[in-house]
Amino acid sequence: MRAAVAAVRPWLLDEASPAPARAELGAAVRMTARALAESAPGHSVEVRVPPFVAVQCIEGPRHTRGTPPNVVETDPRTWLLLATGLADFAAAREDGKLTASGSRAEEVSRWLPILRVNVDPTG
Repeated sequence: MRAAVAAVRPWLLDEASPAPARAELGAAVRMTARALAESAPGHSVEVRVPPFVAVQCIEGPRHTRGTPPNVVETDPRTWLLLATGLADFAAAREDGKLTASGSRAEEVSRWLPILRVNVDPTG
């Protein structure tokens, strides 16, 4: 996971940097989302980062059919900023970069960041 995030780190630190290749971006998104699901096991909240991944996490009632009652959805860059501690869940929601529906969706923020990155652009 560290190597996958390191590959997209320059772009996370500076949006003007060249965007990572789709494969690199997808790997970083999938690995961090799956790490969230491992550290916060359960099925009460679904985290969606289209087009790369959707995972269920956080203990509670299991959802089995239709649209889950608790959903967090965001774009790949915002997800990686959240996963690395470079963005705040509440701020991303206020800025419209993240949607969180359902009474338990915001619990995802308790499990972030997943992996902190060095913000020093030289290191």
